[in-house]
Amino acid sequence: MLSHGSHIFTSESVSEGHPDKVCDQISDAVLDNCLRQDPKSRVACEVFATTDTVIVGGEITTNATLDIEAIVRETVKQIGYTEEGCGFDYKTLKVVNLTNTQSADISMGVNADTSLFGEQGAGDQGMMFGFACDETEELMPAPVMWAHQLLMEASRLRKAGDAPFLRPDAKSQVSLLYQDGKPVHIDSVVISHQHTPETDRNHLISFLTDKVIKVVLEKTGLLDEKTKIYINPTGRFVIG
Repeated sequence: MLSHGSHIFTSESVSEGHPDKVCDQISDAVLDNCLRQDPKSRVACEVFATTDTVIVGGEITTNATLDIEAIVRETVKQIGYTEEGCGFDYKTLKVVNLTNTQSADISMGVNADTSLFGEQGAGDQGMMFGFACDETEELMPAPVMWAHQLLMEASRLRKAGDAPFLRPDAKSQVSLLYQDGKPVHIDSVVISHQHTPETDRNHLISFLTDKVIKVVLEKTGLLDEKTKIYINPTGRFVIG
């Protein structure tokens, strides 16, 4: 980030019901089931989700007994897609299992007894980078952490039964004004949240503003009447 002058930095978050996160949670659940039964499992699981369909693929080598379809349905149920006819629900969705075992050539290089160097190798390589900062207790940059917290609060209200008109798919954005490298004002907040067809737009806006945005962000001291708030700016979000 810039150390001098002012600039606005924006980060976004997606909810557990967003297609990307649905896929992540299913692949995580498959991995958890494998490791729970067989700690030496090798799992490279990829998931694709679309209307009423989930496709699970990749390479899985394990001694665990897996019911991929049951894992998918239970995960989708826990996320909150339980309403039949909404385009994606745990009871009626189609599950396609295209998983296979790990390539013998890759496995040969991973196993210590068959590895070219006589040591256990890695089945894949990856590079990650990141940083910690003191803007939040979680040591995350404020815009992304606050975007996460907005959707976590909305999810909590939905699952507690306090917002039955909300469906699981959602996205949030927080734009934060920095002055000389320090956050000084929340410039704008965006929440796009899936809802039931009969939901009144004005009620949705007031609910998410009062019960989510203000609850999460007022304590930062950077939210005020100058903050621009956009809720479902396209006007409707019934089909995720």
